[in-house]
Amino acid sequence: MSEQAHAETFTPYLTVVIPAYNEAHRMPKTLGLVADYLRSRDYDSELLIVDDGSADDTATIAEGFYIAQHLDHGKVRMRVIRNEHRGKGYTVRSGMLAAQGKYVLFSDADLSTPIEAIEQLLPWAERGGVKHGPYPVVIGSREGVGATRYDEPAYRHLMGRVFNMIVRLIAIHHIQDTQCGFKLFTHEAAQDLFKRMQLYGANAAVVKGAMVTGFDVEVLYIAQKRGYRIREVPVEWRHFEGSKVNPIKDSLRNFNDILKVRLNDLRGKYD
Repeated sequence: MSEQAHAETFTPYLTVVIPAYNEAHRMPKTLGLVADYLRSRDYDSELLIVDDGSADDTATIAEGFYIAQHLDHGKVRMRVIRNEHRGKGYTVRSGMLAAQGKYVLFSDADLSTPIEAIEQLLPWAERGGVKHGPYPVVIGSREGVGATRYDEPAYRHLMGRVFNMIVRLIAIHHIQDTQCGFKLFTHEAAQDLFKRMQLYGANAAVVKGAMVTGFDVEVLYIAQKRGYRIREVPVEWRHFEGSKVNPIKDSLRNFNDILKVRLNDLRGKYD
């Protein structure tokens, strides 16, 4: 079989999508850890790095890793997608829609939840629990029994709990942590849900600077509305210095996003 024919028939079991904005300093370690983990699995996999118009060498470093590690063939394949700077929501969306895996996970570039936590999420998507079948949407959670947080500033934890309280009052009533950057979807669910995004969808504007948004709330709200079963799984999470969160600006933007989600629903945009 030719290399081209093999590439055309490659059907990965898992795709890992990593959105990245000005992450040049993290890329070598992150790519090494994720690639090594995927190589250790007994299934074919795909690694997608989606660059959010970085001003540094994030995309160039990722492409260099791809070439050096020969990740254009074998059981682990890699692609780098270069976007204009439209924010994390748009970046994740484009990666999830480009993914070919049967299951598709997106993870923050800092690996604040270690990549090995895939093993905690995948069984719920593959088999489900004793009483229920597989879950099309399985999300990592920093809350609940079994979750562990390390090195998180007190103000960040407080911000998160206040935001979640608002989310539960206005939009999604049963999820304790909508914002953990470690979420797994079946391919079918990912295609359906991310295509329906409105706030940071296909027409998202080019922006300046880092932009933390409430896109997770929109995706989970659409999943809830469309009847997808969602499983929340406690995971380990570690705060790293260099966070792009602006406590005041991003809190206001996220609150505004929740209101826009409800307004979009009232207008029938998620039907």
